[in-house]
Amino acid sequence: MEFLQPDNWAPAKGYANGVVAEGKLVVLGGQIGWNAQQEFESEEYIDQFRQTLENIKTLLKEAGAGPEHLVRLTWFITDRDAYLGSQKEMGAAYRDVIGRHYPPMSVVQVVQLVESQAKIEIEATAVI
Repeated sequence: MEFLQPDNWAPAKGYANGVVAEGKLVVLGGQIGWNAQQEFESEEYIDQFRQTLENIKTLLKEAGAGPEHLVRLTWFITDRDAYLGSQKEMGAAYRDVIGRHYPPMSVVQVVQLVESQAKIEIEATAVI
């Protein structure tokens, strides 16, 4: 895996601008912050974020992959202020679950997610 960082670009912080990878493609549908029984254990943004990451990690393991194989994350959030206001906590949760692997990421604010209790949904792509 090769991260793309042109010499004259400022370093990306907490994500990569691009990546080149070769291997078996693993594509995960949007994951939200509910447990394996599709029940929300918390209404709190950071708790749902952590559970979403745990769900991604579990699915990656099912495919024989790990967080280090992630090549793309797309986040859909319902509350930009909650997202911006919890950067420190999100960073700690991300490092705790995913580690210090920062693939290219996009964050998009949406009006609402299909599951009305969900505050965040993340699509993931990995290459083994």
